[in-house]
Amino acid sequence: MAKQKSNSIVKFIIAGAVVVATVAWLAVSASGNAKSYYVTIAELQGMGNKAYKVNLRVAGNVEPGSITRFGPNANFTLIEKDKTLRVRYEGAEPPPDEFKDDAQTLAIGTYGRDGTFHATQLQAKCASKYAPAKPGAAPTGNVAALAPKS
Repeated sequence: MAKQKSNSIVKFIIAGAVVVATVAWLAVSASGNAKSYYVTIAELQGMGNKAYKVNLRVAGNVEPGSITRFGPNANFTLIEKDKTLRVRYEGAEPPPDEFKDDAQTLAIGTYGRDGTFHATQLQAKCASKYAPAKPGAAPTGNVAALAPKS
C-alpha cells in the first residue's frame, strides 16, 4: 500500500513538472514575438542586418500625396526630419480614419531587405485635432466648461 502511494506521488510530481515546463516554454517562446522596439527612421536605416530580424515600431508624418490604397491596405511614405521610409501596410483592419496626408503615424511591423517597412498595424493621429486654437479664433468642441458661471 505504501509503495502504491509513493508511485502515485511520483506520477503526480512528474505530471506537474511537465505542465510547468510546457507553460514556461510557451511563455518564453511567445514573448520573443510580442516584443517590438521603437526606433526612429534614421536609427532603422543605420541598424544593418539586425533591422531584418526584429519587430519594430517606427513613427513619422505621412508624406503628402504618397498614400496609395488597395482595398484595406496602403502604401505610403513616412517622413522624419530629412529621412524618409517607404511603408507597405497589410493589416487585419483598414487604416484608421485619422490616417491621411501629414498625419503623425506609428507603423508596427518588420523591415524588409527591399528597403520597405512591412507594417501589420497602424496608429495615426490628426495633428490639427490636437493643436491649440489660433489667437482670435472661436473655440471648438465642448465650450460649456469655458463659459463664465453666473
